[in-house]
Amino acid sequence: MASVLASKMGLNSLRRKQAKTFSVTVVTMDADLEFSCELKWKGKDLFELVCRTLGLRETWFFGLRYDVKDTVAWLKMDKKVLDHDMPKEEPIVFHFLAKFYPENVEDELVQDITQHLFFLQVKTSILEEEIYCPPEASVLLASYAIHAKYGDYDPNVHKPGFLSQEELLPKRVINLYQMTAEMWEERITVCYAEHRGRTRDEAEMEYLKIAQDLEMYGVNYFSIRNKKGTSLLLGVDALGLHIYDPSNKLTPKISFPWNEIRNISYSDKEFAIKPLDKRADVFKFNSSKLRVNKLILQLCIGNHDLFMRRRRVDSLEVQQMKMQAREEKARKQMERRRLEREKQLREEAERARDDLERRLIQLQDEAHMANEALLRSEETADLLAEKAQIAEEEAKLLAQKAAEAEQEMRRIKVTAIRTEEEKRLMEQKMLEAEMLALKMAEESERRANEADQLKQDLQEARESERKAKSKLLEITSKSPYSPVPLSANALPPDGPNFNFSMENLSFDFKDTDMKRLSMEIEKEKVEYMEKSKHLQEQLNELKTEIESLKLKERETPLDILHNENTEKGTSKQSNFKKLTLQSTKSRVAFFQEL
Repeated sequence: MASVLASKMGLNSLRRKQAKTFSVTVVTMDADLEFSCELKWKGKDLFELVCRTLGLRETWFFGLRYDVKDTVAWLKMDKKVLDHDMPKEEPIVFHFLAKFYPENVEDELVQDITQHLFFLQVKTSILEEEIYCPPEASVLLASYAIHAKYGDYDPNVHKPGFLSQEELLPKRVINLYQMTAEMWEERITVCYAEHRGRTRDEAEMEYLKIAQDLEMYGVNYFSIRNKKGTSLLLGVDALGLHIYDPSNKLTPKISFPWNEIRNISYSDKEFAIKPLDKRADVFKFNSSKLRVNKLILQLCIGNHDLFMRRRRVDSLEVQQMKMQAREEKARKQMERRRLEREKQLREEAERARDDLERRLIQLQDEAHMANEALLRSEETADLLAEKAQIAEEEAKLLAQKAAEAEQEMRRIKVTAIRTEEEKRLMEQKMLEAEMLALKMAEESERRANEADQLKQDLQEARESERKAKSKLLEITSKSPYSPVPLSANALPPDGPNFNFSMENLSFDFKDTDMKRLSMEIEKEKVEYMEKSKHLQEQLNELKTEIESLKLKERETPLDILHNENTEKGTSKQSNFKKLTLQSTKSRVAFFQEL
């Protein structure tokens, strides 16, 4: 087996000498990158190539990690890539990861790509339970992760079930509660909807700001033993060195800030740390392997350098990056305001269009009703005209009969009978004829009045018909729809002026500005305290909502430890301050006695 392996390695070496290059695959949190490297390349050459490919300038946080035997190691910048003790089978695989973590993500992470890489790595560590996260914080972090992926919540787009394929919570949290996937999605969506108005970058930053307060965030753990042989855990992070009980990775027993450490060294498996306080003993412990000691030393030196660097004035490169970041942030804010204004105008235009469409439908209904009223008016006018004509004919007929009666009366008078009886009869007939004539005259007058009334009704009907026609013409002459431009340039001339110049971003820290700067810092502190208070209230509310569904028997030891710390009011920061109040000498002595 050994001879076969040696022959394979010899064959790979021969091929590399012939080709003068070797292939490398670099796995990032976003994608896999493939490179062809020269044989003489050092770790720095490959690392800088990866950073250039990613557009990354904040390179001091990152490194190239590779697997070796039962542990991991980081590529050394000043050593040839092929000289490292690692598998040489091509392609050689490296993982581009954050090696060191910032103390405060909001202050230190400048580039968007840096922030995004940290966000992806921390999210993966939380989901894979490499970093312990309490259930209520897991829900809130999941809502920010969804916002970073999908943007603002839209109920018309993000309907129930849209998170069914997403990995959002650690399996430990899911198993701890009697809750269905739909119940978890509902609670995450409620938090997600509250983040409306934030950009995706801001959502990632809020995620990191919450995650950096988790006890295991940014801590590298190593198994060690003190002089008594007691098994302990050494934690290395951005603040210093911490000693843990193996059963409790949340709360350290002892902590040593980097500013209290003077020198770090190792000899074989023994590691020695000299405190700044010369009266204190050298802090010594043993690790399981020499390779582990090398890794611990790398992490200690790197974290110590960054710790001291944060407390000095920023280099010109960092100042330039921060200036560019501020400019880019200002540009994005202006672009965001412009887009919001365009969106507002678009929504107003759509509302105006809907109003016009409703008004058009209303006018069409009114026109239809007016048309029907006009038809009814025309029919009524025709009937009235017909009735008036009949009444007029009847009046003429009655007038003719009255004239005939009058002629008959005159004839009777001329041919009156001489006798009294005939005279009496004639008088009676004359009286009847007169009465008939009078009655016929009255009837004729009534019929004439009726004809006049019908003519008046006809005139009114025709006037109503004329008004209905004019109204119909008025409705049909109106424009039913006026198009509203939705162009991106359709901003009002009196809108806000977003002209931007470098003068707005120039900073001159003179002595006269110190008072103003102090006031701004104080204001930022107040705002931070208010945000922290709001965040804590939000986490407590989430915890209360899901507490009744918790299965106590499924709690892990870390869950129990976290609950105990919460009841005591112990946080990551408060515990660190409490431990560092002790003298260095007493802390070293306590470590040796563990």
